[in-house]
Amino acid sequence: MRITILIIALSLVVISCSKKEDVKFEAFNPEAFAYDIGDVWEVNATVNVRGFEKTEKDNQLYASLDYNIDVVNPDGDVIKDVFSNSMEFLEKELSDVQLEAQFEFEKTYTRGVYEIIFSIKDNLSGESVSDKVIFELQD
Repeated sequence: MRITILIIALSLVVISCSKKEDVKFEAFNPEAFAYDIGDVWEVNATVNVRGFEKTEKDNQLYASLDYNIDVVNPDGDVIKDVFSNSMEFLEKELSDVQLEAQFEFEKTYTRGVYEIIFSIKDNLSGESVSDKVIFELQD
């Protein structure tokens, strides 16, 4: 009886330890700020990403993400591909990463609330995810 319980307990430990942790590919905690720097508005935006696919490369974890930003102006018009970038990560531990963007708007842009749309692609899995955040151009 004790042997059976021990075998069952050990089996459960082995199964639970070998089970791959599935984390959904997602973007979270987006932030954006606009600064008046004289002749232009400087916009800085970030978003965190997790759940992307990783492979082993040179005894480290490797991931590859492409992302771009569209902006919706106060009138509802979409300004496509305001910013785009590709990022590759090669690190010992790799779970969450922060993607950053910086771009400028001329002073001719209308004051008001804008929406940034992050579109992110995991190059290893082919999955895509998006997230949104607002910022304001104001005097």
